Amino acid sequence: MTYSIKFAKKNEQPTNLWSGGKTTQLAIYPEDADYSKRNFQWRISTADVEVEESLFTHLPGIQRVIMIIDGEMYLEHEGKHSVVLKPFEQDRFDGGWTTRSKGMVKDFNLMLSEGCDGGLTCIQFNKDIQDLMVDATGTTEVFYCVEGMVKVEIDKEESLFFEKGDTLIIMRENLSEEMSIKFCNKIKKEVSIIRASIVN
Repeated sequence: MTYSIKFAKKNEQPTNLWSGGKTTQLAIYPEDADYSKRNFQWRISTADVEVEESLFTHLPGIQRVIMIIDGEMYLEHEGKHSVVLKPFEQDRFDGGWTTRSKGMVKDFNLMLSEGCDGGLTCIQFNKDIQDLMVDATGTTEVFYCVEGMVKVEIDKEESLFFEKGDTLIIMRENLSEEMSIKFCNKIKKEVSIIRASIVN
């Protein structure tokens, strides 16, 4: 199995202010891409929305997926659709749309440029479940720990401890090769992890 791993602890992730609060970039590809230049293939971030109403940045050519971590948000895409999102619910939309939000929340964002595809899922298991196996399906698998602490084992070769705010990025070179990722609940508390699977 050919793959690379990047593990970013919570305190290693860059956080910047924006007009509605603050945002933390968890991962970007290529790694030398600059969000402000829009030269990325994909980008993953979290945001704390600290104002009641905000207008989303206009990002034509970028597909967006947003998932709520905490709070409740009303999203309105002008001339398209509107939706109310609660924790771990998500919405996919075109970054070129005019999008407004209402509600102060913490959210998780996936941005995909043309030629990339991907999606978000939430992995949750309770304190009584010790282990959970996940099969990798994307070129890149990104895991963000929302709550809990687990030991992660990758193909029985790599292991690390993963806790609230940490981000694990696995880059795969060959999609035809199977890869298994095992989460071991070590402290017997409920675990919530957001997973982004990306193909580029």
